[in-house]
Amino acid sequence: MVKFSKQFEGQLIPEWKEAFVDYWQLKKDLKKLHLFNNTPNTSSTSLPKYIFSSLRNYSPFGHQHRQHGPIQVRRKLASSSFNGDMYETELLDQFSDTDATKEFFACLDQQLNKVNKFYRTKEKEFMDRGDSLKKQMEILLVLKSTFKEQQSKAGSSHGSKEDQSISCTFSNEEDSVRSRPQQEELQDTTSTDELERVEAPFSDSPSAEELVKSLQMKREDGKFRTLSGRVINCQGKNLRINIPLTTPSRTFSAISYLLREDLLNQSSRKCGPEGGNIHLNKTNLHHAEKMIKGGFIELYKGLGYLKVYRNLNMLAFIKILKKFDKVTEKQILPIYLKVVESSYFNSSDKVVKLADEVEELFIKNFAEDNRRKAMKYLRPSQRKESHAVTFFIGLFTGCFLALLAGYAIMAHVTGLYRPHQNSVYMETVYPVLSMFSLVFLHFFLYGCNILAWRKTRINYSFIFELAPTKELKYRDIFLICTMAMSTVVGVTFLHLTLLTKGYSYAKVQDIPGLLLLGFLLILVCPFNIIYRSSRYRFLCVIRNIILSPLYKVVMLDFFMADQLCSQVPMLRSLEYVACYYITGSYKTQDYGYCMRTKHYRDLAYAVSFLPYYWRAMQVCTRRWVDEGQTSHLVNLGKYVSAMLAAGAKVAYEKDGSVVWLCVLVIMSSAATMYQLYWDFVKDWGLLQMNSKNPWLRNELMLHRKAIYYFSMGLNLVLRLAWLQTVLHSSFENVDYRVTCLFLASLEVIRRGLWNFFRLENEHLNNAGKFRAVKIVPLPFHEVDEED
Repeated sequence: MVKFSKQFEGQLIPEWKEAFVDYWQLKKDLKKLHLFNNTPNTSSTSLPKYIFSSLRNYSPFGHQHRQHGPIQVRRKLASSSFNGDMYETELLDQFSDTDATKEFFACLDQQLNKVNKFYRTKEKEFMDRGDSLKKQMEILLVLKSTFKEQQSKAGSSHGSKEDQSISCTFSNEEDSVRSRPQQEELQDTTSTDELERVEAPFSDSPSAEELVKSLQMKREDGKFRTLSGRVINCQGKNLRINIPLTTPSRTFSAISYLLREDLLNQSSRKCGPEGGNIHLNKTNLHHAEKMIKGGFIELYKGLGYLKVYRNLNMLAFIKILKKFDKVTEKQILPIYLKVVESSYFNSSDKVVKLADEVEELFIKNFAEDNRRKAMKYLRPSQRKESHAVTFFIGLFTGCFLALLAGYAIMAHVTGLYRPHQNSVYMETVYPVLSMFSLVFLHFFLYGCNILAWRKTRINYSFIFELAPTKELKYRDIFLICTMAMSTVVGVTFLHLTLLTKGYSYAKVQDIPGLLLLGFLLILVCPFNIIYRSSRYRFLCVIRNIILSPLYKVVMLDFFMADQLCSQVPMLRSLEYVACYYITGSYKTQDYGYCMRTKHYRDLAYAVSFLPYYWRAMQVCTRRWVDEGQTSHLVNLGKYVSAMLAAGAKVAYEKDGSVVWLCVLVIMSSAATMYQLYWDFVKDWGLLQMNSKNPWLRNELMLHRKAIYYFSMGLNLVLRLAWLQTVLHSSFENVDYRVTCLFLASLEVIRRGLWNFFRLENEHLNNAGKFRAVKIVPLPFHEVDEED
């Protein structure tokens, strides 16, 4: 039977862990009490005969008394800023040797007060968010009704449905012309609680600061006004629509929308001060509806978390009181439990009512009165893990090892990997094998990361904003890796077998190209096979990385860009293989054609620092433009130094002169120091001087501190892999390309190690601010025109 402490730890919300009952501390206090009772000099009469529990309610009411057997609960007036009930247990008939009992009840009262305060705070936050979403829903229904009416009146004379729009009037007064000091004054008037409620779900999200700014409101006599944007009057309501530019498609549509709006604005100024018309098309309504739908889903998820929080804490109080009765042989459980049951976190029913109301609204407006359809969004079920997946993992692992052993034996017999033995094979076939090896090694380590994150309860799904029904589990990743590498090694083994049987390169050289083409076709296959949703998400992330300067980036985007920074050798191999097959060099085995072409040499420079450029555009330049924080420029310097070091390496490999060697040493040394500092201090959050864990941080997800010290040392060693370029070290009797593959694999392993601690730090940042659900920005902001 699993202990309750294990069940409690496995079911609590990781980001709210500090707000739950400290069940482990209460157990420690009980152990002290148990040891105290078992001492020879202690008699059973030393325990208190009665417990006096007083309930202090800080509200302007008089004293109230309630009798619970030997416990007297009373309300009495006190002055405090705490909004709610404050519990404090006082012991009667106290003896000098009852410190352990007093310490236990003091801790129990503290935990009860903490739970009540947190529950009240989160309940108010979700109630306010629910009220905002209801208003948003009302506005959306009015706009959709107006759109349908105009659509029915216009008919086919106004073109297709996509071209139709709602005609609204807007005034020429614009709040966006306010000066920056005025905006700062408005920001200062916003309460801290409002700012915390609109924070993004992850601390490093580039949209966090702008989201706070875009949702900040100034309250004057019960009226709200946004900080920027023109006032739009539609159906008697003054609205401002805010669709965040979270995707490239939204960015491009917003640019065209702004251009059209600017033309309409100019025409309205020609018409006079009374204003002009602005059009709200179906696309904007669809985006707004999608945002409101996402807001309801996240609100319902948060309400579910709050229900779990209440139930688990109630169960924890019951369990710990039972243990107290067992240790002291007193019947305290029914007495103190009445106080816990009547406390706010257990007696309030606002969360349950709001959850039912959200269900009704969602079923009616987003699921066409189909409850089963609505529950697929509100309560998405986890995919069941099949035993067949585990079976095929073992099957393909065995196939991969057997094929790899056969390939290694045949390669050793033929001497393929010896220096200057077979240049054609090493220049044409080996890059394909090394490319797939690096990709699926990286993917395998990502599966190991997921397994480690799950073991340590790091909420990676929330950080990456992954759908629970579509995300890849670690078993799925292991299956893909073993199946893919079995195919790659099998095809390569077949190719080598044909060569040893006397087939010429001209007849079998298209086999590696067909292998690469097959994987690319599977990646873009539109049919619902082989994890289509994950393949589509991957392609979207790659698209977002390439177009990163044009729109806001999220955690998953720049996390993937970091992975590409460790795959520069793979990208260069892909570039060479693509050139080899696209230009038709494989027909004549002229593998040196791409080396002699000037465009290829120039492209080699670009590929070497392109991932660093994407990363710099993502999280540094874009965030600096949006938020104005100089720390992003400091981070930009890290990627600029990496680009310079990568360019110097390519130049040295081409030229080999002493001058380029000196440049390479200087650039690589500076980049390495820069990167190590950012790894340890910024990305991992370590090397904190005043931490209770020396040279680490206060909160650690792993119990063994030695793992952190070892990981820091290993990261340092692997960061120095570039020294091989200077020292020209290589394995004896092995081609230099094998050494390059080994060093590239070390960088991939380093990135896998980096991934775990990077997300651990991100998770702790979320837990420190109790962020367990995503705050979805709302599209409509109702304002009042100034008198």
